[in-house]
Amino acid sequence: MNASSSNDRYPLAQLDQLPDDIRDKIVAVQEKSGFVPNVFLKLARRPDECRAFFAYHDALMLRENGLSKGEKEMIVVATSAANNCLYCVVAHGAILRIYEKNPLIADQLATNYRKASITPRQRAMLDFAVKVASHSAEVGDADFAALHAHGFSDEDAWDIGAIAAFFALSNRMANMASMMPNPEFYSLGRIPREKK
Repeated sequence: MNASSSNDRYPLAQLDQLPDDIRDKIVAVQEKSGFVPNVFLKLARRPDECRAFFAYHDALMLRENGLSKGEKEMIVVATSAANNCLYCVVAHGAILRIYEKNPLIADQLATNYRKASITPRQRAMLDFAVKVASHSAEVGDADFAALHAHGFSDEDAWDIGAIAAFFALSNRMANMASMMPNPEFYSLGRIPREKK
C-alpha cells in the first residue's frame, strides 16, 4: 500500500478495514495499475460518499458519448489546473498521456491549454469546460454557440460541463484534504513501454 504523505490531512483508509464492495473495487484497480491511487483510500474513509463519488465518476467518464476518453481527460487536466489541484493534474495527466499516446500533452494543458498542441475543436471544448469550472455563472448562449460551431451538440455540452463540475468538486476535496499524488503517476505515459 502507498504511504500517506506528511502533508496529507486525513489518513488513508486501511484496506483490511473496508466494506467488501469497496475493498474489491480497490483491489481490482491495484491489479490493473500495479498500485492503489491515493484517491481511493482517501475517499474510502467514508464508504457511502466513496460509493456515490465513484458511481458518478464512472457514469461520466466511462459512458460512450461524443467525447473520446482522451478528451474527457483533457477536460479533467485543464480544469484541475485552473483549480490548482495538484492531485488531479498529476493523476489525470498520467491517464491522459496514456490515452493520447503523447508524453507532452498533459504538461501543456496543465500549464496553459490555450497554447497546447490540440485541435481547434478541443480548444473550444476546454474553453467551455474551464468556464464551467471557474465562472459557471457567466456561461451563456455564446458559449454554447462556440461549441456548436465545432460540431458539439447540446448533449456534448452537458457532458463537458458535467465533467468540469464533477472535477471541480473533486479538486476542492483533494485540496482541502491535502491529497498528494502517488509517485507512480509522475512517470506514467512519459516513456514508451517495452513491447512484450
